[in-house]
Order: sequence, then structure tokens, then C-alpha cells
Amino acid sequence: MSFDNKRNSIGANIMAILKDFDDLVVTPRGGPTSVGRLHEMREGVVRCLGPHGLHRMVYSEWGDPANPRVLVCVHGLTRNGRDFDVLANALAGEYRVVCPDVVGRGRSDRLHFSDDYALPIYANDMMTLIARMAVDEVHWLGTSMGGLIGMFLASLPGSPISRLVLNDVGPTIAVEALQRIGEYLGKAPDFTDLAEAEAYVRQVCAPFGALSDAQWRYMTVVGTRPKAAGGVEMNYDRAIAEPYKKAFLDAKEISLWPMYDAIRCPTLVLRGAQSDILAHETAVEMTTRGPKSKLIEVPAVGHAPMFLEESQVRMVEDFLLGEPN
Repeated sequence: MSFDNKRNSIGANIMAILKDFDDLVVTPRGGPTSVGRLHEMREGVVRCLGPHGLHRMVYSEWGDPANPRVLVCVHGLTRNGRDFDVLANALAGEYRVVCPDVVGRGRSDRLHFSDDYALPIYANDMMTLIARMAVDEVHWLGTSMGGLIGMFLASLPGSPISRLVLNDVGPTIAVEALQRIGEYLGKAPDFTDLAEAEAYVRQVCAPFGALSDAQWRYMTVVGTRPKAAGGVEMNYDRAIAEPYKKAFLDAKEISLWPMYDAIRCPTLVLRGAQSDILAHETAVEMTTRGPKSKLIEVPAVGHAPMFLEESQVRMVEDFLLGEPN
């Protein structure tokens, strides 16, 4: 199957993409009988209220919809919920896994006012999503921006988050790294085809680590969308760059320690060993204060681990399903 046909085959079922990238399927718990099992992926939509009206947030859902054990996986700044397909498929036997596209990304609506792309809006949307799940508590995995949203919600009294995984993000963020992201944020060109888009993804996402060709194709497929006039584009609203620049590019320091110190649930910090977002010293300090997180550093990866490797999936699985700290 050609690369273009792979992109056109993506639908609401995981079979539409992971069949074409069968070497990415991580074996679920259960041993050899479950090798290569592909779970059904369902798509849902929840309507959320923002400062300037209503917007739709789309999410992918895996596993038994009646399972009271829910894992919410929230992506990074320019990515979307499809980043978690491999991990969600692996954990679908244990969890109802819910992977939203944060507003302005993926299949969710774009906002009319760029200043509404902000943490309070995202957090409110996530609470609306959790209410839709009709459960009292959830486990949370957040990559970068998704980790910041989770950290904020977990710090609140009465938080529904009972176990938290922070993927390469913490209460202190390196300003130099924020500036690096700002150099490409919102500036992605349009691409003639997916091969051209993949070359761009390999460049700006190089900190993901030494991914295989199949993994780079996968990250490109789920991170782009076709344009009506032909060609493809990155699957996020370029306008998210505007509030980002206002908030971060002139900042001297980003420190959220009071928020982190208020977290009480068991917490795992995953750090790419070469990360420029989460410093080693900050990650170590996170093990000594607040929730006194467990720390795992992932070798040969920068910002951020993407859970396309079995070893990375197991790190999350072992923490979420293990005994409390």
C-alpha cells in the first residue's frame, strides 16, 4: 500500500492505520495469545463552553465503554490524540482509554479568538470530558502541554485525577526550549504530499529520538490532514502561536512549583534523557517535594517520549497498574 493510500485509509477504527504499520503494535498484557491484537477505536464528540461560545472537542476512545477504570491521555502543543494510538491499543484491555484532541488540534474545532487557546480553557474542556465519562476519578497521562493541564487539575481540591503521569514536563520549564519551539510554532508550510510533510516532521520533531522509518511515517500520518485544495498541512491551528508567544517568548522564568506542591496523588515523571524542556535537576527535585514523584529517564530521547516503543509503554503500564507509592 502506498503512503498516500495509507493516509486516505484512516477512519474511526484502529485497523485502518495500525494494520498498515503492524510493526508498531505493542503486545497487550496477557502473553502470546494477545500478540498483535487490535482493539476497536471509537470516536466521540463533546460540546464545551468557552469565553466566546461553544466549541466541539473530538476524542478517540478505546476499550470497554462500561469499564469504570478510565485513562485520559492528553497530547503536546502541536500534536493530537492520535499520538496515543499505539499505547491506547496496548492498554485497552485494562482501561477505557480516552484520547482527546485539545481544541485547535486534530479533529476538534478551531477557535475564533486566538487568546482563548489557554490553560484555563483546556482544563475546563477536560472536566467536561470527564463528566461525559460518568466516573468519579481517572488516571491521567499528559505529554508536555497535556502534562501541564493534568498538573493543574491534579493540584485542585477534589481533583478527579487519582494517578498522574507527567511526560517530559514539570514545574520549571527551560526558557531556551520554549524559544526553540517558538521558532517553528505556527510557521509550518503547506506540503505537496506526505513525503514532503514527513521530511518536515523529522526535522522539527527530531527530539522524539531515533524513530524507525515506520514510526516517522506514523507520526506524520496522524499529525497532518489533507487540504481541500490539495496537498497536506499540519493538523493544528496556526493561531495557537499567538498566545504562546505572548505567554512565553519574553518570559525570564517559568515556575509552577506551588501548583506541583499541591498535588497529592501518586505521580510518575518520565523525562527524555536529552530533554531541553525538563532539566534533570528539576526532575530530581520533583521526587523530593509535592507528590514525591517516581522518576524514570528514557535514554536516547529528548522532548518527548512518544510511546511507540514497547519499553516506554511498559513504563506507563507498570506505574498505572502497580501498587500506590
